[in-house]
Amino acid sequence: MNEKLKDDLVRRMESMDIPLYGIADPSVWESPPFEPWMPSDFYPRSIYPECRSVIVIGLPISLPVIETTPSIHYHEMYKTVNQLLDQSAYRLSVHLSEKGHGSFYIPRDGYGSIGVLKDQPFAFFSHRHAAYFAGLGTFGMNNALLTRKYGPRVRFTSIFTTAELPHDHPLDSQLCTRCFRCIKKCPVQALPGKDYPEALLDKEKCRLYNEKLSNRYIHPCGVCIKVCPVGEDRKLFNRTDMSIYEAEGQRKDLRAAWKHVQAYGGKK
Repeated sequence: MNEKLKDDLVRRMESMDIPLYGIADPSVWESPPFEPWMPSDFYPRSIYPECRSVIVIGLPISLPVIETTPSIHYHEMYKTVNQLLDQSAYRLSVHLSEKGHGSFYIPRDGYGSIGVLKDQPFAFFSHRHAAYFAGLGTFGMNNALLTRKYGPRVRFTSIFTTAELPHDHPLDSQLCTRCFRCIKKCPVQALPGKDYPEALLDKEKCRLYNEKLSNRYIHPCGVCIKVCPVGEDRKLFNRTDMSIYEAEGQRKDLRAAWKHVQAYGGKK
């Protein structure tokens, strides 16, 4: 395993302000950690047989911004983070290739539009599962990957490389608190209220709702990750009191601010 190359890669990621990163062993996809599991076509080595490491990077969605969802504010931050992920992963893959290790990145979404997801509700590769194997988090009842630092308020992308790097391992403790807030707050009741992987959401309900938001230029929804109590970012932004998301909560100033942002920039 190339420790020196990993150290170089870590320095480069930190200089690019990438706060979350990990490296997964592509062979672990072949030993499912839970059922149901994905078909083998979705494994890294099915997509790139020469793959020896999967590098995963994550960028956060700022909690005060996602609290305004659905809004143009969250819509624009979502786009910005996606662009930064693609650009960062591309730069890292080129850096590795220039050092003699064939590498390329996988786009952070992997589908053309929300409409496409009606008949094919999956991307060709799951960054969430790659992040799980890279030790960045565990799955929650909201069907998202929860991280210690930002809860589920993170976007991920991955890099396939021929470099044999030291691999990270899944976390050994569950981060989801099973508070059921994501279940109760889902606007279309798309979550079944079960632990992952039985927490698989009703993709068509979710898709239809997000398609409506997209037509109003305020996609995506994100309510289930907004209300998740997990994440050190809650202390940073003074959001540890979860009653702020309830109608009877004390922070009327916050609700007024969210309504103000939601009133502008999108179609009614």
